[in-house]
Amino acid sequence: MSRSATIQRTTGETDIRLSINLDGDGSGTRNSGIGFLDHMLDLLAKHALIDLDVDAKGDLHVDDHHTAEDIGIALGQAVDKALDTRAGIRRYGHFTLPMDECLVTAAVDLGGRYAFEYHAPIAAPKIGTFDSELVEHFWQSFAANANCNLHVVLHHGRNAHHIAECVFKSVARSIRMAAESDPRSDSVPSTKGVL
Repeated sequence: MSRSATIQRTTGETDIRLSINLDGDGSGTRNSGIGFLDHMLDLLAKHALIDLDVDAKGDLHVDDHHTAEDIGIALGQAVDKALDTRAGIRRYGHFTLPMDECLVTAAVDLGGRYAFEYHAPIAAPKIGTFDSELVEHFWQSFAANANCNLHVVLHHGRNAHHIAECVFKSVARSIRMAAESDPRSDSVPSTKGVL
């Protein structure tokens, strides 16, 4: 069974078409209109091993906020849809990722309930022209719409670009682990029998 999904999200602020395949190899095209976000989405696809196509048109004349937020929403909805009943997945994933002076741990539970804890502050207000606070907001939007628990902790780091990249890579690796098929069970990974 294909674990893929396509989401079309159109609002007064954005028009987004996003497709994923959870069993991919990181291929696809990312065109958000925001260079830094495209770079982060490339990292996400490669390290989560998901095929990801993003075509977004947003009100970038205002700022990057609505576009980043709505891509996070669409990505979360796509993951939720592609997981279907969540039968046969590992459900939990975690990864501690070093990148130069940065160290970030991410942990995810794809268990169908939303919770978000983010402790990865970026001191610099901008990464190029990208608002640093949008890194956290992107992942909050994702977690709420993927119906998952997501925890992110920055242990140490100074460079804003490195911190953002470390966050995206560690979350991607956590999603990869949690969404993987469990070779020992094809049932729903819960004593309740449903997620």
